[in-house]
Formats: sequence, structure tokens, C-alpha cells
Amino acid sequence: MSEPAPWLRRRYPLGLTHHDQLNRALGGGLPKGSVVFVEGNYGTGKSTLAGRIAYGLCEESCTVSYLSTEQPVGRFLDQMRSLSYDVTSALLDRDLLYLFGDLSTFDADDGEPPQLLSRLTETRRMWEQDVAIIDAFGDVLRYDPTFELLAARHDRRRAAQRVISFLRRVTRNGHTVILTADPAGLAEETLAPFRAVADVLLELTATAGGRNTRRTIEVKRFMGMGRQVDDSIGFSIRPGVGIVVENRTVV
Repeated sequence: MSEPAPWLRRRYPLGLTHHDQLNRALGGGLPKGSVVFVEGNYGTGKSTLAGRIAYGLCEESCTVSYLSTEQPVGRFLDQMRSLSYDVTSALLDRDLLYLFGDLSTFDADDGEPPQLLSRLTETRRMWEQDVAIIDAFGDVLRYDPTFELLAARHDRRRAAQRVISFLRRVTRNGHTVILTADPAGLAEETLAPFRAVADVLLELTATAGGRNTRRTIEVKRFMGMGRQVDDSIGFSIRPGVGIVVENRTVV
């Protein structure tokens, strides 16, 4: 059997090549050792895309850690099954590590902040997987007391740089980190450093049209591509099917 092309050895393939066109549209996978920043407003499909990527990676024998601030494991499994992304075996085989950062019990007046960011950096196993996904990263920043303290002192860039330095230590060993964020409720000074440092920058948009919602992945940056990456990827989310790539634009 022939050796894979050198650029393929530097990729984490997204799999499901006979199910959808996402892997092909993104040039054959995500670069190893990269920071991937996925930005979009509520309802644009960030969590569905993150779940699709996690499932495809596991199908390609990659290991994945997935932190959600929105769904406990039972609800996550139900949603993934409804999209034909059954990750039960991956969880049982420990190829997928799922963590739930519950923010619903935090009382801003009486409770202690959950300190998700500091706890995450101390969770070694999360960063030992091939790919780590944090969905939604914006919530992690918003509720971290150290980050908020610096933000209150109008030093958001310094706070962001601390996080970025940690992420770069993780990616230095070939691990890839995927961050999703909703810009609503986050200051521009908070988001700008993460956009700037991202090796892969994706922006998701959604437009309601009759009974359907048209969603698009705009590829703002894709460093280290091995083959052509589409600039714009139109997709829909279908129950029982998952993500369907409907059109692609290459410039």
C-alpha cells in the first residue's frame, strides 16, 4: 500500500467522505497543531458543526475531547443520534472524552464563579487527545473570574494573551484545538486576539428563507492547506442525516 501524501500526514481527516462533502470542502481535514476558531451568532450551527467534526474524527481513529457548556452527556448523545452521528462506541472506547461545564447553577449574586478556564488548563487528559473542542468557548471566557477581572481593568488583550499562550503550548505538540464562540455579549477586544491567532478562522452565518434556513461557512483563513479549500460552504442541517453540504465556492 502506498504512503499517504506528505500534506495528508499533517492533517486530521474529518471523514464521512461518502456521507457529506465537508472534508473535501475543507481541503482534506484540519491542520495538526492548529487553533481553529469558529464564530457565529446563535442558531448558525456551530454546535452541530462541532459535533459533526468530533464524530468524523473518531471515525478516522483520532481521539477527541469535547467540552460543552450547554448539554449534559445524555442530551448530547440524543442530539448526535438524531443527526446520524452516534458517538456511543467512541465514548465507550474512550476515543471521545466528553465534559459538561454546567453554568446553569451559577448565581452571579450569591454563587462562586465556576472558574472553567483555570480548571480546563489543569485537566491534563483533555489536552492529551488529538483534537480538543470547546463549545462554547465564549461562555468559558465570560464566566472565568480571572479573565473578567482583567477585562474589568480594560486589559482584555492581556487576558486573552494568557489563554493564547496556553493554547500554543498545547498545539506545539501537534494537538489541534477547536473553539466556538458567539460574538454576542463579548467585547470586540476579547474576540480580536483569538481571531488574529487562529490558524483556521471560520465564520458561520444563517439566513431564514421560507421553511428553510440557509447556512454558510465562510473560510476567512486556512493556513497550511494541502489542497484547495473552499472560500464559502453552503450547508443545511437535516434530522436523521446531519450536515449536508449544498454548494461550495472556490475563488
